[in-house]
Amino acid sequence: MRPARLNRALLLEAPRRAPDGAGGFERGWTALGTLWASVEARSGRDLDGMGAALSRVRLRIVTRAAPPGSTMRPAPEQRFREGARIFAIRAVRELDAEGRYLLCEAEEEVAR
Repeated sequence: MRPARLNRALLLEAPRRAPDGAGGFERGWTALGTLWASVEARSGRDLDGMGAALSRVRLRIVTRAAPPGSTMRPAPEQRFREGARIFAIRAVRELDAEGRYLLCEAEEEVAR
């Protein structure tokens, strides 16, 4: 396998729940660090629902592997951020037999 071309810096974020002071919780995101990645669009579709028109694009994001248990290893329910763009991570697996790269299946939703 040839090395992946990791040419985009993506911020890895994890979900955070914090008390809101009224007995409930406020959801937010905590930055874990920056990973270099390659991003490739796979498929997309338009969604019309809840009064807003959305476009959803499935992405294939490749990063260098991190050991299991590392905070820098992407996981489902986390997300990548690139400026104002957000890529929700749906699944993660090793890309190669040597475990050098991880393949993250992700989605981006954009209001249109």
